[in-house]
Amino acid sequence: MRIVFMGTPEFAVPCLTEIIEKGHDVVSVITQPDRPKGRGKKLTPPSVKVKALEHNIPILQPEKIKEKSVVAKLRDLAPDCIVVVAFGQILSKEILDIPPLGCVNVHASLLPKYRGAAPINWAIINGETISGVTTMYMDIGLDTGDMILKKETRIENKTAGELHDELSLLGAKLLGETLVLFEKSQVPREKQKDDESCYAPMMDKNTGKIDWKNTAQSIDCLIQGVNPWPSAFSTYKGEKFKVWRAKVANEICNEIPGKIIKVDKEGLFVATGQGILVLEEIQFLNNKRMTVDAYLRGHEIEKDVILGEWND
Repeated sequence: MRIVFMGTPEFAVPCLTEIIEKGHDVVSVITQPDRPKGRGKKLTPPSVKVKALEHNIPILQPEKIKEKSVVAKLRDLAPDCIVVVAFGQILSKEILDIPPLGCVNVHASLLPKYRGAAPINWAIINGETISGVTTMYMDIGLDTGDMILKKETRIENKTAGELHDELSLLGAKLLGETLVLFEKSQVPREKQKDDESCYAPMMDKNTGKIDWKNTAQSIDCLIQGVNPWPSAFSTYKGEKFKVWRAKVANEICNEIPGKIIKVDKEGLFVATGQGILVLEEIQFLNNKRMTVDAYLRGHEIEKDVILGEWND
């Protein structure tokens, strides 16, 4: 098939690789423009662009996919299908109508749950036990198109980064199976049930702020769901620190939420709105992330301090 591939971050790379390896004719890759990255703000190409360059695939990087010149170019390319994976821009109906076989999206959730920008993170934050990927026909709504295939996996205490990597590979496999069905003209369509949907909004740096009045279990889910970005954080005596790993203690506690009730090699035992959370791996400003045990060898953390109190 003649395919135009639209994608941007690392998550989309396995899908592009799958299409190339299965022998499809990738007539163009469309991705976001290069952006400044890192402390030096060096202009950096998207991961999908890097992969496309390896295979000498023509690349377009429009600021806006809806530009008339871009739409005209897409028509000239005459793709049988457009595959979209974490592209980062919304396609107009004008574009959706170009390929005769439609526009196919790989979405990192079991639709209709977790439509939106950050499905991997919010599934973990909300304490889901199952996640997965869905291929679907795109329409003018936000992740509302008819579903084609699904694959699921257990979350099992994974961080968002770990689940991201797993789902990117699972999505590529599912996309390969979906394109085989297109070649056979045997593609199923299942309408989404809107009343079963929920939204996974874009995150920002404040998403990771820990509210110690929440339960130990929900805070633990937040820590995993925002790892590696934007990362969970709180304060110790007004100094911000990140929390990279924790576990729920099998203990009952009636102390003030946020209070450090014990400090030892196992971690910081912190009271929450319900239960105790043991902080195992932390990172203070200008320090590396490390276990609490390692941090205590060179620093002191006092018992009875209330975490989360801010110095304005």
